[in-house]
Amino acid sequence: MKLILTCEHAFNAIPDEYSHLFAGAEEVLNTHRGYDPGAFDLFEAVSGLANFGAYQKTSRLLVEVNRSENHPQLFSEFSAELTNEEKQEVLEQYYFPYRESVATKIEDFIEKGERLVHFSVHSFTPELDGEIRDADIGLLFDPARSAEEEFCTLLKKRLQQENPELKIRFNYPYLGKSDGLTTFLRSNFPNNYSGIELEVNQKFVQNNKMDERLKMAIFDSLKATLQMIEK
Repeated sequence: MKLILTCEHAFNAIPDEYSHLFAGAEEVLNTHRGYDPGAFDLFEAVSGLANFGAYQKTSRLLVEVNRSENHPQLFSEFSAELTNEEKQEVLEQYYFPYRESVATKIEDFIEKGERLVHFSVHSFTPELDGEIRDADIGLLFDPARSAEEEFCTLLKKRLQQENPELKIRFNYPYLGKSDGLTTFLRSNFPNNYSGIELEVNQKFVQNNKMDERLKMAIFDSLKATLQMIEK
């Protein structure tokens, strides 16, 4: 079982040629809207388990690599003012290369007869639009795909063995079958591919660093789950 590890919202960087679009928006860029605080730190903590890893350096507010090309929120209110030609340039430089690098690596593994799990690392804000998010960790998958459900069930069990206090929910705070990189990849690789999104509550994040105990629990649980799946 091969592990593909990605982090779509690792950073909030804006390339110099587009910085004028974000004049005065520094505060927004430093919130959960600009990136996923703590996600890259967690990505790095578990990267030793991965056979391939990729992360996006530019902010989701320039272009959202975790949305399909025709999604209405592909470009934020900051980048929506770009002309169609300029938007295409953004896609060619920052959107397609990232998604295609992941898809190409998955295709390489599958062509060699490998089974693989894609683990996409995210974090979520504890409160959104006045609603308190009632979970510590969310495991997102497509319920119609039994391999994904099995993986998440085993991973949840291991995580709760590591820390019984953790509140772990399936397909929360988002649905695993909603538009995203994993749904795109499922449609392209219907066999031997499982796409899981890990969502961790940002209450565990300080100064863009994930809680050490939680990082260790996720690393150990993910490692154990991969070993159980391989048997």
